[in-house]
Amino acid sequence: MSRLRVAVICGGRSGEHEISLRSAESVIAAMDSDRYEVRRILITKEGRWQPGPILPEPGANPGIDVVFPVLHGTFGEDGTIQGLLELAALPYVGAGVLASSVSMDKEVMKRLCMERGLPVTEYLVARRGQFRREDICGRMPYPLFVKPANLGSSVGISKVKACEDLSAALEIAAQYDRKILVERAIEGREFECSVMGNDEPMAAVPCEILPSREFYDYEDKYLLNQAQTVLPADLTEEQMREMRRLAVACYQAVECEGMARVDFLRETATGNLYINEINTVPGFTSISMFPKMWEAAGIPYPKLIDRLIELALERHRERQATRYER
Repeated sequence: MSRLRVAVICGGRSGEHEISLRSAESVIAAMDSDRYEVRRILITKEGRWQPGPILPEPGANPGIDVVFPVLHGTFGEDGTIQGLLELAALPYVGAGVLASSVSMDKEVMKRLCMERGLPVTEYLVARRGQFRREDICGRMPYPLFVKPANLGSSVGISKVKACEDLSAALEIAAQYDRKILVERAIEGREFECSVMGNDEPMAAVPCEILPSREFYDYEDKYLLNQAQTVLPADLTEEQMREMRRLAVACYQAVECEGMARVDFLRETATGNLYINEINTVPGFTSISMFPKMWEAAGIPYPKLIDRLIELALERHRERQATRYER
């Protein structure tokens, strides 16, 4: 039986370039060499494709049966690469154009969740070059989180404890995006829950993140190797069910398909649970929790890769039944 030819795209023009490379190597290592013939495609930080680009027209990429984009952040998780793959009529793993773009924009994601009655934290939006500290100070209690609306892995995020520190945090976030999110900080516990599926998504076993720093920032996620995880999360059965329900509800609110990881905050003072964000290309590194949560749910890493590819092919077959002309 011939092997399925899988193009794994990694790297990319984002602050998460190095994380993408590490995720891609983990994905490739987990692939069954008897089932898959892997073609690694690197996009450099300057946007050059090595060894060559995917061409945006049907039938122009004969050596590829399915694409596995392992691109985190800008130009990889925001619908842009997904649009290219749609033009090329190639099956691909993960969310489509719409879900990718709205999930990448944390503010739009919050709006969609609010429309469904799902719990999200209070926030304000500032724009690069248009924000004034006095327009924000006093409108929400401190501490606050200031973050780029369109980025991941906690890049560009600051925790602000006083009004005089707000301007510097806004400037840092504005380096990475034109739209900046200012959120009320939730003092409490951090959780993650993996979701997978197309029309009938399912949630895995949630985990708790125990940061080694004040919050789970880039260094804590990928460099220090000191953050701890509790899997399964130390929650009651009822709390576990509610977190899984909200994870699937968030997934469906943004019309996600394939896979995602939904991150939560539980406020200590009130016990309230909040959806923090959804990541449509979650990390696949050796320390990433997306595959570990599914392993705890009974799906080992290699089988997880198989299932994600199956979901990509299923969705592609369904799209082929759609008419695009009269």
